[in-house]
Amino acid sequence: MKLSAPATSGRGGFRALIVMGAMALIAGCATSNSGTGALAPVSIQTLQYYPFQVKGYQKSFPNKQIIVLTATDSRTFKDAGASNHDPYEGHPAIGIVLDRHSQVAQRLYGPDLAPLISDAIAQSANEAGMVSSTSPLPLQAALKARGANYVLEAKVTGLWVVKQRGADTEGGPTWFSAADVALNVTIYKPPFAVPFWQGQSAAEYNDPPTPSSSSRPEDETEIYDQPGEVLSVAMTRAVAGIFRHDDLHTLVIQDAIPPRH
Repeated sequence: MKLSAPATSGRGGFRALIVMGAMALIAGCATSNSGTGALAPVSIQTLQYYPFQVKGYQKSFPNKQIIVLTATDSRTFKDAGASNHDPYEGHPAIGIVLDRHSQVAQRLYGPDLAPLISDAIAQSANEAGMVSSTSPLPLQAALKARGANYVLEAKVTGLWVVKQRGADTEGGPTWFSAADVALNVTIYKPPFAVPFWQGQSAAEYNDPPTPSSSSRPEDETEIYDQPGEVLSVAMTRAVAGIFRHDDLHTLVIQDAIPPRH
């Protein structure tokens, strides 16, 4: 098949075509070598609590009132690698995307963690059967306020997700995401400043799940497109895990039993 040059082509036009073709080839190689396509260097992810995703604790607590204070971000990032953890335009760092050479291809940021975690805990408390509300009051002021049986204070000690590109297959590139969330929780009985209960709740979530000997090829396919969704699952499990503590459940049940006269 004979190719015709453009009508305006001459030696200069032919050289221009060669230069343009070389530039396109270089650009294509750069994209291929990165292993991630054209990812933007920064991505603002959405995080949310998934109601009723965790089963088994719904309506298991007495109908007691609990106030959830604004959570604090106490992450130290000691287990999150050497990546930059500084906020971006007010958005906290929540993870990274790695290319197939384990190089950072994209940095992930999320919403303000304080109201996100507080609202999630309040929703989970409602699922557990309690009557919950959130409050911006500091602890001492909340303990002096009337009308609540319990006051809950939470610290976020871990919240991070890593999405990494794996080997290419006939169906395209493979991806794997790993997320973990950890919370330290203290519950008080007003007006006393002595903890009624203290505990930790942590959760990990891998997408796709870690393969087992009986797993099928379709089980090794990502469920979620966005790393923020994977992190949301881990967050939901960690939050719900607060009310799945047997010792907390026993304390609240016993506290709800009226004294004998």
